[in-house]
Amino acid sequence: MSTEVKKPLIIILGPTAVGKTTAAMVLARRFGGEIVSADSRQLYRGMNIGTAKPTADEMNLVPHHLIDVADPDQVWSLGIYQREAYRAIGQIHGRGKLPFLVGGTGQYIRSIMEGWLIPPQEPDIALRKAITHWAEIIGSEALYDRLERIDPDAARQIDHRNVRRTIRALEVIFKTGERFSDLRQKQTCRYHLFVMGINRPREVLYDRIDQRVDEMLNQGLVQEVQGLLEAQLSPDLPTLSAIGYAEIIQYLQGQLSLEEAVALIKRNTRIFVRRQANWFKPDDERIKWFTVNTSDEDAQLIDAMDTYVKENL
Repeated sequence: MSTEVKKPLIIILGPTAVGKTTAAMVLARRFGGEIVSADSRQLYRGMNIGTAKPTADEMNLVPHHLIDVADPDQVWSLGIYQREAYRAIGQIHGRGKLPFLVGGTGQYIRSIMEGWLIPPQEPDIALRKAITHWAEIIGSEALYDRLERIDPDAARQIDHRNVRRTIRALEVIFKTGERFSDLRQKQTCRYHLFVMGINRPREVLYDRIDQRVDEMLNQGLVQEVQGLLEAQLSPDLPTLSAIGYAEIIQYLQGQLSLEEAVALIKRNTRIFVRRQANWFKPDDERIKWFTVNTSDEDAQLIDAMDTYVKENL
């Protein structure tokens, strides 16, 4: 009886601003690959600067997928992302190319790595409205606290500021009577995985974050957010709760000075980086970690990753 040979999938993961995009671009060009984004904010059109989206020139050099596929007022669930990622990876394989899944949204990457079977739970609109009303009464932090008590595993995988996902988790729990985290079954991964993680010392990473935020301001982040609001997008949209957008909206609404908003973006990004670390542990044997201490070592990093792929592919 023959066994189907799994096709390869290169995964490059790591925290925000660690250097995933540059490494993936170089390696994809060397190996004739195409990149599938695993970034929950790069899905949305018009959100370019604040999400550090690849430039048009970069996307001309290497084909990219799952970037600019939705408007900011459309919400992509994890199930939609997983389905479309599988579709993109299959199309890349069909062209005889090597797919690279690249990003820092841990939930997206783990759903592919571990073959999650996303619960096909239909939305209960009445229940969702009731939980939303409850959130308005007790506040988003208190709502998240309720989820943390009921299902701590699910809470660890949700940003405490993401009210929409907190409501969705509670909706499923109340609807099914089961923990949201228990409903995520797993199956065998579809692919032969080569998973590479990039890391830098925390103080180096924080410096890179600060530099990136300053560059975003210079590139026109304020104008980008202003344009989204002028397009009649509600500032309360879940997509505009993303770090960088929420703080600039507060500035534009007169709640913060620009200096305060920038400082808050940097602070919130550092907190986010620490949360990202919960998804990908240093002792995870599935991940080959590469640590870079200085920017002078970036070329050596890419060469080391190149060697790892050649030796294992």
